[in-house]
Amino acid sequence: MTVRLTRLLAAATLTLSTVGGPSAFAQGVAPSEASPLGESESAPPAATPSPLPPAPPEIAEPEGPSAPSNDSAPIGTVEGEGANPAETPAPPEGEPDPAQQEAVVPALPVPPAKTDPANDGPTVVAEPPTSPSTPAFQPPPSVADLAEGLLDAVVNISTAQRIEQAGRGIPPLEAPEGSPLQDFFDDLLKGDDQSGRRVQSLGSGFVIDPSGVIVTNNHVIQDADEITVNFADGSQLDAELVGRDPKTDLAVLKVEPEEPLKAVAFGDSDGVRIGDWVMAIGNPFGLGGSVSVGIVSARGRNINAGPYDNFIQTDAAINRGNSGGPLFDMNGDVVGINTAIISPTGGSIGIGFSIPSNLAVNVVDQLREFGETRRGWLGIRLSAVTDDIASGLGIGETRGAVVMGIIPGGPSDDGSLKVGDVIVGFDGKPVESSRDLPRIVAETPVGKTVEVDILRKASRDADAEPTSVEITLGRLEEGEKLMAEAEGAPSGEETDSAESETPGSESEDRDVLGMTLGAIDDAARETYGLDADAKGVLVTAVEAGSGASQKGIEPGMTIREIAQEEVSTIDEVTEKLASLREEGRRNALMLVAATDGALRFIVLPLE
Repeated sequence: MTVRLTRLLAAATLTLSTVGGPSAFAQGVAPSEASPLGESESAPPAATPSPLPPAPPEIAEPEGPSAPSNDSAPIGTVEGEGANPAETPAPPEGEPDPAQQEAVVPALPVPPAKTDPANDGPTVVAEPPTSPSTPAFQPPPSVADLAEGLLDAVVNISTAQRIEQAGRGIPPLEAPEGSPLQDFFDDLLKGDDQSGRRVQSLGSGFVIDPSGVIVTNNHVIQDADEITVNFADGSQLDAELVGRDPKTDLAVLKVEPEEPLKAVAFGDSDGVRIGDWVMAIGNPFGLGGSVSVGIVSARGRNINAGPYDNFIQTDAAINRGNSGGPLFDMNGDVVGINTAIISPTGGSIGIGFSIPSNLAVNVVDQLREFGETRRGWLGIRLSAVTDDIASGLGIGETRGAVVMGIIPGGPSDDGSLKVGDVIVGFDGKPVESSRDLPRIVAETPVGKTVEVDILRKASRDADAEPTSVEITLGRLEEGEKLMAEAEGAPSGEETDSAESETPGSESEDRDVLGMTLGAIDDAARETYGLDADAKGVLVTAVEAGSGASQKGIEPGMTIREIAQEEVSTIDEVTEKLASLREEGRRNALMLVAATDGALRFIVLPLE
C-alpha cells in the first residue's frame, strides 16, 4: 500500500489516505468535497457513483509500493504504543477494517489555489498560515537613535516678566498649587528683585541655524523682559528677539554661541499623512529633553486661534511647557511646531496641535530678513459660500469664497473684482473655502501680479461662469492701517437735503417678506447712524418669527441688491421679487448692509 498526504481545498482537514484500500471518504468530509487526488495506476477503481476528475500529480506522489510495517505508529499515538496488527481482533463481518480506514487529523488553513500558466490545472502553493495573534499593523521600532540625534537641537526657554500673562495656546508652566513639588517649582519659576515680584515662564524651542537662530512660539516670549535659552548640555545663553508674529504665534530668537550649535531642518508638512508617526521633544513642566511619540490624528484643523489656522493634530503627549517645541517626522525633520492643546485638566489627553512647517517657513524667513512679516493683501472682504448662496449665485457647489466688499484704495479697487464674485482659484492654487484664501494670499509675496479665478454671474437668468482677472497684491500690514482709517473716518454730518435724498424714494413704508421697507433720508441717517453715501432700501422694522428675522435682518439694515441686481426704491424691490416668483423661483438672494456698512448675502423664501 502507498501512504499519501492529501489536502482538500474545499475542506478544513488533512487526510492520510491508504491507496488501494476501500474507497471510504474521510470522516467529517462530504462526498462532494472529497477527491481521490493522486491515485496510483495499481489501485483498484473506487466504487463511487460517478468518476471524479484526476488531481494534479504534484499534489501527492506515491512513496513506493511497500506496505506499512508494524513499527509505523498510527496518527495520534506515540511510536511503539500502537496496536500490533497480529493481535488486533478481526472486525465483525460486514464492517470495514479499521486499519484500512482513512485517519483524520486537524488541518492547517490552506491558502487559495494559485494558477500556474505553465500547467493546465491550479497549483497549490504551500504557505505558512498567518497566526490569529499576529497584528496586521506593527508599531515603529525604537526611536532611541532618532531621538538621540535630535535632543541637542531642542532647547528650553525661560522668560522673566513683571506681569503674569499666559497668552494663547499652551499656557506657560506655573507652579501647581498644593503640589508636593510646589517648593521645587517655586524655586524654579519664581524670583524677587528690588523692582518687585517677577514671574518666570517656561517653554520650548529648537535651533534651525548653527549660528544660533532659534524658533519658538510667540506666546512663550510675549511681554518678556528677559529671555534665557537652556541647552541640553546644561549651558545657558541670553537671547534677543529677532521678530515675532502674533497671527501665527511664531517668534525667532538669536543667541551668540562660542561654537556652532546642533541644528535641525524643516520638512514638508504637506507630505504628512494622517496616521504617520511623529515625535515631540520639549520641556513639559520644566522637564527638559522629554520625548513622546504618537501619530498624526488629523490635518487642517481650525481651532479659532488665529486667521491662518491650519493645524496638524497629534496624539503625541504635549503638555504645558511644550509650547514652541518641534514635532518631528521619522526622518528627523521638523514638520510642526507644538502650540496648543485641548484639555479639561491642563494636561495631555491626546489632542495637541502643531503649526505646519510649510506655514512656519515663510513666516520665519520674513522675520529673519525683515524682523516683521510682509504678507500679501487682496483688499476685499470675504464670506463663506453656503448652500443658499451657491443656489442663488448658480454655482452648483459650495466651494470658494464670495466677495462681500471691496476696500477703497486697495489692490482690487480697480474694478477687477465685484461684490458677488466667487473666488475659486488664486495664483494656480485651488480655493476650497473662505478659510483657505486669506492664508494663500498672505503667503504670496507683496507686489506680485497673480491670476485670480472667479465665478461671476453675468445676469439673473444665467448661472455664474468662470473667468480670470489679474491683480497686483498689496501689503497686508499697510492695508490694515488703511481699513482702520476708513472705519474711523467721520461720516458727513451736514448735507444738503436735496442732494441726500435717494432718487425715486417713496414717502410711505411697505411690508415685504416680513420686513417694513422705507426710504433712506436725513431722518433715517440720523436715526440709524447711516453714512451719507448709504445706498439701497432701508429696513425700518422686522416681523417677529418671519424668515427675515430668522436670517438676522434688523432695523437699520439696507437692501443693496436682489438677485445680484441693484435696488434703490421700494418699487424696484417689489418688482424684482414679483419677477422671481413668475420665474418659479422659491428663494430670493439679497445683498444687505449693516449700519456699519458691512455686507453679507442672505436668502429669503418667497412666501
